[in-house]
Amino acid sequence: MESLNTSSEDGFLLLGFSDWPHLEPVFFVFISVLYSLTLFGNTVIIILSRLDVRLHTPMYYFLFHLSFLDLCYTASTVPQLLVNLSGLDRTISFARCVAQLFILLSLGGTDCVLLVAMAIDRYAAVCRPLHYTTIMHPLLCRALVIFSWVGGLLNSLIQTSLVMAMPLCGHQLNHFFCELPVLLKLACEDTGGIESNLFVALVIILVCPLVLILGSYAHIARAVLNIKSMAGRRKAFGTCASHLIVVTLFYGSAISTYLQPVHRYSEGEGKFVALFYTVVTPMLNPLIYTLRNKDVKGALWRVLGRGTDPR
Repeated sequence: MESLNTSSEDGFLLLGFSDWPHLEPVFFVFISVLYSLTLFGNTVIIILSRLDVRLHTPMYYFLFHLSFLDLCYTASTVPQLLVNLSGLDRTISFARCVAQLFILLSLGGTDCVLLVAMAIDRYAAVCRPLHYTTIMHPLLCRALVIFSWVGGLLNSLIQTSLVMAMPLCGHQLNHFFCELPVLLKLACEDTGGIESNLFVALVIILVCPLVLILGSYAHIARAVLNIKSMAGRRKAFGTCASHLIVVTLFYGSAISTYLQPVHRYSEGEGKFVALFYTVVTPMLNPLIYTLRNKDVKGALWRVLGRGTDPR
């Protein structure tokens, strides 16, 4: 078979959900609605965190970047998915595929490290409340965010270079975007060595941050259990619940997709998992962080010009 990465003019056919043609109109409407909610919810958080001075805190500084990541992530995949579902165009050029893979891996890696920064913030708030403002200094917050973006970019550069250095055979990708495991399945040669290198890179960017997050929550759990009043425990847990839910959703889907051998990766199942973390999770994040958050509701009320918080 002809090697696809020998010419920039070659491209791929994204099969998407063509195996279920009767469901494509349903998927189109469903995903369009979720995408609209994602754009609206994350844009609102970005605007509020900038306009309301009461939200100029480390927690909302990190949330601002998380919302920006979600907007970028969905913009990299969902518009193309909607075009695919409409049947207008199911192709993607080799150059666009490389760019998409690089962007998605970069944003995903940045998300991994940013969630660690948010865990550090929650640890300081619960376990070191008297020293919170000293620990979470603006300079540290900026450094953590910069480290998140740089770490994501470097990780993506390594992984994308490893994958695209392989000779790829075939023109059909059984997915709706250029996903790492799907591209590995197109390799014309044995991928054992490359998979080992990719596994090391994934452990660094995926597993190590998760270990740090779990470690911080172990300390948080111990601190919460030492609080004698039930009301105090609920308040302490409430400050961490949103972040913990987001971590569970993100890492659950990421680990199931990337930390498994390529030969065990199911493309049919993988498409639905990818649909969850590219469409559903970015839509849920604003709801998770704002549904019971009086600060955000109050900020929205003030930005709308009401002056006082709603009762």
